[in-house]
Amino acid sequence: MFKSISGRSLLFVTVLLILAITLAPPLQRYFAQRAQINAYRNQIASAQASLTAAQQELEKWNDPTYVAQQARIRLHYVFPGERQYVVIGAGNQTSTTPQPAAPVANQIPAGLPWYSEVIASITSTNVNQ
Repeated sequence: MFKSISGRSLLFVTVLLILAITLAPPLQRYFAQRAQINAYRNQIASAQASLTAAQQELEKWNDPTYVAQQARIRLHYVFPGERQYVVIGAGNQTSTTPQPAAPVANQIPAGLPWYSEVIASITSTNVNQ
């Protein structure tokens, strides 16, 4: 089996192996550094975008009409001579019509222990004792 391998091909394979061992660590460091540079570039782009957004927000707050609008909305301020009306209880609208019971509750017989009623309501089957 070893007679078919010549000295020249063995030398060629040895040189390729040494070359691969020699070049592997620098290539690995190169690709790792390229990935780190790309990550830093993405981080810089993100920071630039948030800086731009903060500058635009600052420009809004330098406008007196925007400040007055925000004071009206957030702090409920009014200008002199204006009247402010506050509606109380607008969000507490309740329905006077009774809501129907859940369909499962109609299927459970009365007089069962509470744990049997819970199990019956979960499984939605009739429990007969």
